[in-house]
Order: sequence, then C-alpha cells, then structure tokens
Amino acid sequence: MKILITGGTGFIGVNTAIHFLRKGDTISIYDNLSRKNVEKNLAFLTKDFPDTEIIKKDIRDFGSLKKEIEGKDVVFHFAGQVAVTTSVENPREDFESNALGTLNVLEGVRLSKSKPIVLYSSTNKVYGGLEDLKIVERKSRYAFKDLPLGISEERNLDFHSPYGCSKGAADQYVRDYARIYGLKTVVFRQSCIYGPHQYGVEDQGWLAWFIIALNLGQKLTVYGNGKQVRDVLFIQDLIDAYELAIENIDKTKGEIYNIGGGIDNSLSVWLEFKPMLEKLMKKKIDVNFSNWRPGDQRIYVSDIRKAKKDFGWKPKTGVYEGLEKLFEWVSVNVG
Repeated sequence: MKILITGGTGFIGVNTAIHFLRKGDTISIYDNLSRKNVEKNLAFLTKDFPDTEIIKKDIRDFGSLKKEIEGKDVVFHFAGQVAVTTSVENPREDFESNALGTLNVLEGVRLSKSKPIVLYSSTNKVYGGLEDLKIVERKSRYAFKDLPLGISEERNLDFHSPYGCSKGAADQYVRDYARIYGLKTVVFRQSCIYGPHQYGVEDQGWLAWFIIALNLGQKLTVYGNGKQVRDVLFIQDLIDAYELAIENIDKTKGEIYNIGGGIDNSLSVWLEFKPMLEKLMKKKIDVNFSNWRPGDQRIYVSDIRKAKKDFGWKPKTGVYEGLEKLFEWVSVNVG
C-alpha cells in the first residue's frame, strides 16, 4: 500500500510508520516538525528506514496537502494540537490545527482520483466531563455506577474545552464526509495510548511523562486527587486496530469506534499507578498534588465491544506488560 501519515513523526505516527514499513508498504510522512522531540523520532526513521519520504509541510497548507494525498491508498490523519491545556491558552491555533487541518485532509481526499481510506485519530474528550453520570468514589479509584463496561459510541457528544471542540468538530466532519461524499473514513475515539517513542510531557501522555520525569529525577505533580480513572492502551494494540479496520473497510467505513484498553486495562492515574511505578523504579515515589485541570473527567473508560463485533479487535497487552516495554525504551532513549 501507499500510505500518507500526517503527523508521522509524533508518537502514534512513528509507530504506525514503523509497523507498515516493516510490512513492505510505502510510507510518506507529512509533518511540520513543530512538536518538541519529534526530531528524535525523525532521526530514528531516517536512520532505520532511509527510503521513507519526509514532507516538511503543515496540514493548513491545503495545496501541498492535496498534492501529497493523490495516489495514496490510505491516509492516517494524526497531525494536530494534542493538549487540553494548550487549547485553553491558544484556542485559535488549536482550531486551525485540528478542525481546519482535518477539513483540508478530507477535501484533499474528496478531490483526489485515488480516494484513499482515511483513519482519523479522535479523542474521548468529545464526550465532555460526563457530569450527568452517576459516579462512585472507592478507596483507590472512581467508578461508573451504571456503566460497568464504560462509555459506548452511543453516548451523546458534549465538547468541553477548546480541544474537545476542535477535535469533536473534526470527528464529525470525518464521519459526515463518509455519509455525504461516500469517502471511506473511520473515526477512532482513542483513550490514553502509550508506548515507545512517546516523549510525554506534563499536559499530554501522562504514563510516559511520569516515567520520563522520574528517570530524569524531576518532581511529579498530580492534578486532582489521583483517583481519576483512565483505560490505557499499548501502541501496538492500537495499530492492530487500524490494520483490522482497513482489512474490513466495507464494514468499518463511515463508522466511529471507542478504542482504549477497556475496563480490563483501566487504572487510577496515581493511587493504582503508583505501585506499578515503584515496582519499575525499585523505589518509593512521592508527588505534589494540585488543583483539577479544566475538563478533566473523574473517570473515562472505553466500552470497546463495537470494535470487537465489527472487526474482531481487542487489546492483547496488559497494563504492567506495556509499562515494562515503555520503561525499557525510556531507560535507553531518554536522559
């Protein structure tokens, strides 16, 4: 296949590129290289896979993007602004990167002759703060009172924060271009992906950030009380979902999927994560606590049954197994 990956030097992008390059596919990376640390992923790609095409352009440049889309079989659209906190500070740039950038991708595909499949990386933040749901506070975590398997795709959207609005608008454009123009698009509302090549920072990529910060001897801050829950998904499991969705595109086109670790791979961001970290680091760990951040959900867990039903996917990597792989990568590559 001929594949274009927007944001291809980011964490998800570089892992996706590596996977399909190893399968013998032709990869073009479209990235403005503005995000911190992506030059390290770029250096890895160009060293190990020198035939990878690197296009240093911005997805807001429609003319350039349209040209690169033509002739492709698949477009993975990962480029955009990725943090809630950054969106609050600069909502206009967040909108242009996420909403306008995605519209440019869709228009490029609509106007192309090749009509590639589009897989879009959306977010669980499109569901908002989930304030209407009954939540139980337990010793080490929050839990949904009436949703033991988490949030399904039937949940109404409730964009919260500029990031939620821009990603949500893009999410709906991707879905509607399948309905209105017949494009082969798939939306993945993703939850807490982690793994190698993730240079996590405090406001995005929390699993990697905690490991990196501890590896560098930095002090950690937990926002909220540490009981907030997320389902986490190892990067290779996500890529497996992408591949299965492509293989089953007649079933998946026009669909939206909640993709995360599900209830079996959920944990609270500190009280349940802490013992895993201490086991990895082989020492006790202390943190500072601070106020909750805007739009932070007390609990989000993906109900992943639709993906299993439609294309036979489920996570294969347990939380601690995945954290060990991430820890090993950080130990060698960060510091």
